[in-house]
Amino acid sequence: MEIRHLKTFQTIVEIGSYTRAASKLGYTQSTITSHIQALEHEIGGELFTYANRNLQLTHLGRDLIPLAEDLLSTHEQIKNMRSTNEVKGVLKVAAPESLTISRLGPIIRDYSLKYPNVKIILTNGPCGQNQIDLISGRVDVALMVYPEIKPEKCIHYSLIEEKIVLVSSPDGPDHFDEYKKISTNHFFITNEEGCSYRTMFERYLLKHEIDNFQTMELWSIEAIKQIVMSGLGFSVLPYITVKEEVESSKLKILSHSENLDPIYSYMLIKKKKWLSPAVEAFVEVVLNSFSNTDKMSVLIE
Repeated sequence: MEIRHLKTFQTIVEIGSYTRAASKLGYTQSTITSHIQALEHEIGGELFTYANRNLQLTHLGRDLIPLAEDLLSTHEQIKNMRSTNEVKGVLKVAAPESLTISRLGPIIRDYSLKYPNVKIILTNGPCGQNQIDLISGRVDVALMVYPEIKPEKCIHYSLIEEKIVLVSSPDGPDHFDEYKKISTNHFFITNEEGCSYRTMFERYLLKHEIDNFQTMELWSIEAIKQIVMSGLGFSVLPYITVKEEVESSKLKILSHSENLDPIYSYMLIKKKKWLSPAVEAFVEVVLNSFSNTDKMSVLIE
């Protein structure tokens, strides 16, 4: 078993293809195959299988992911023992769209100016998927907008409570009660399933048997805002994502008597003995960006 075999395995898991992994690593496909075969021989079982021509991990392969990540992390630590604490390398960050468009811009800018030798790869996805990607080792840092959490395998930082608001077009009703009337033809306009504040709101509707409107699912927050502005319905979004439109009177905050669960922004990193300087530096930059609020706290489980 060699480190390069584990690196090949990790790359295939991240990319989902032998061919694309070979291209990324600069190997021929036969070399990639030989690396996996060597690992399988050493471990005593298959790591990947095909189902309907799609590459999938076996149970053994899934079990190997966290172990491989720990070994590669240790290897990286050993390589850096003789070097200075220069911050360099690749930093993979996963975040929901709401944080990407509202809070991450200044953070990424400050980090890139301070640490120009780090390549940042930012991906957007639902919060639950971001946490899965962190645990599996596909990303180094996960940002989430979520109700109160206590993840077992992560160090998590509660950054700020996000104000969740109901918004409508300027000429729409002033109070959410108008949308709850049986005669309404308006839509609840929202983003993908798995979004934390959508899930929170839909649970509230279900609990109180409020079902007088249809749900329209769109692909981005910008699209949601444009459709709400058109007067087709209302949406539920973090205030930070609609602040500009509310202040310019393009959107209106709906009054409501609903008691909605609080939602927070979090930063998660995986629990392990050694963190790369790039990850440690990113954590510092993020926390410093929230240092002017009384709501920031650090929770280490």
